[in-house]
Amino acid sequence: MKLLSDILYKTRLEEVVGSTNVAISSVAFDSRKVKKDSLFIATRGTTVDGHSYIDKAIESGAVAIVCEELPKDQRPNITYLKVLNSSESLGYIACNFFDNPSEKLKLIGITGTNGKTTTVTLLFNLFRGLGYSVGLLSTVENKINGNVIPSTHTTPDALALNELLAKMVEAGCQYAFMEVSSHAVVQHRISGLKFTGGAFSNITHDHLDYHKTFEEYIRAKKLFFDQLPDDAFALTNKDDRNGMVMLQNTKARKYTYGLKSVADFKCRVIENHLNGLLLNIDNQEVWVKLIGSFNAYNILVVYAVSQILKQDKTQVLTTLSNLNSVEGRFQYIKSRTGIVAIVDYAHTPDALKNVLETIADIRTGNEQVITLAGCGGDRDAAKRPVMAKIACDYSDKVILTSDNPRTENPETILDQMQAGIDPANAKKTLRISDRKEAIRTAAAFGKPGDIILVAGKGHEKYQEINGVKHPFDDFEIVKETFKALDI
Repeated sequence: MKLLSDILYKTRLEEVVGSTNVAISSVAFDSRKVKKDSLFIATRGTTVDGHSYIDKAIESGAVAIVCEELPKDQRPNITYLKVLNSSESLGYIACNFFDNPSEKLKLIGITGTNGKTTTVTLLFNLFRGLGYSVGLLSTVENKINGNVIPSTHTTPDALALNELLAKMVEAGCQYAFMEVSSHAVVQHRISGLKFTGGAFSNITHDHLDYHKTFEEYIRAKKLFFDQLPDDAFALTNKDDRNGMVMLQNTKARKYTYGLKSVADFKCRVIENHLNGLLLNIDNQEVWVKLIGSFNAYNILVVYAVSQILKQDKTQVLTTLSNLNSVEGRFQYIKSRTGIVAIVDYAHTPDALKNVLETIADIRTGNEQVITLAGCGGDRDAAKRPVMAKIACDYSDKVILTSDNPRTENPETILDQMQAGIDPANAKKTLRISDRKEAIRTAAAFGKPGDIILVAGKGHEKYQEINGVKHPFDDFEIVKETFKALDI
């Protein structure tokens, strides 16, 4: 139990009705999770307004309500707290309720369109390799040292996030590395957290179904850096055209990295093969097991963060050279006859282009590149024709297929993708909405040495169709297909 007055620290209250000298057992913003003596926070979502559930929350045991509008019919012995923004207040209240765990470890946030998952996972593995107790918050999974906690969002809600951080503190974690999505920033899921530092990977066309314009998407990413304190660090990609924008208004110490620009942290790709990269990082050669120039950027961010956090350079480079790639990120498998399949999460135009450019770099002769690509339903439709065009520009054969169609008709999504294909490329393009059949067809086309890219879903273990998540793992299905076809 905690006193309500103690968990309102930094919450901007406009009006209080009733006493704040009330014992609170739990905090909830979902009325279904309210228990006896709960504090209920009425937040406004995209489809649901929590203000409609205030009465239900009280009937379930809530003794205090945080809201943006005070109810007309206020009940006796209930405390009502009016705030300007309930979602922002939820962030601060969650931090306070769990004793501000982000202040008890070093929390590093990584934001950007592509590379967040790989970067935070590499940081987690690096710092564990250096002997630290570490936490991870990522799209693929959350971890407290060796313990895995399943992940449902890129950034959890404020309550789940602070509860996870509190468990990390309890487990003795000294560092936590976290993906910070644009949604999390504008929805105030990270409000109240104290970041030791933040890093920006890149920004390309994505999430415009939510942010509406590219400018709003940039602003959401930039807001993370604007909110960093003056004792934190802000690290940005100087090679990205919007990289320096991130640092414009930050109070944090500023650092840059790049492969092409003059920057605080520099890297050069010496060799790029299917089994790894030879890099020159700050005038030191190092071999890493990751593939492609986009991974050179990810490795450089990890190195830069480690140096800002004053880790030993030699130990860092030695440990980096032993780290493996992240599940579903340029994960490859070779068939019995020598066909190479690469499974990658690439679901934006830039990510798909990066992966296909990397494949072009590591091709050794006349291998075919067969690309299987789709686009998610109920998401930004503008990128669909762009991704189909990129697939065709960099591939010998292209199969357009379903990703997660969600509530959309898969054929409608494929129609919109096909609109980006010019007549010259139409002959090398197939459309097969059944993803499993598409993978089988790509494998059947393949000859020894050919490279099949299965793009879009990466680490995901499901395919969402009409609101139902069906078991589906690209990597496992590729393995099964190779075995079934005996190739």
